[in-house]
Amino acid sequence: MEALVDPVRRSIAAQLYRAPEDISCGKFDLPVARSTATHHFNVLREAGIIRQYYVGTSRMNTLRRDDLDTRFPGLLDACVREDTADTGPAA
Repeated sequence: MEALVDPVRRSIAAQLYRAPEDISCGKFDLPVARSTATHHFNVLREAGIIRQYYVGTSRMNTLRRDDLDTRFPGLLDACVREDTADTGPAA
């Protein structure tokens, strides 16, 4: 749960939640440096929020939505609502 307290990590989770497909690390809209983004991806992966895998040289990210919805019903919906409230409506 602590992994989603940070607004950058919550934004990553929200972008994955809304995305129609998995997203490579470089395609996220984040207000932090690349090295800082790497730290946030590591925290989310270690917390079990995301899964990462390689396609060629791109590291792809997917939200572990089914696992999280089973274990914490409503958590992702609340996080996406919170992220939208912090940043305004999704584009």
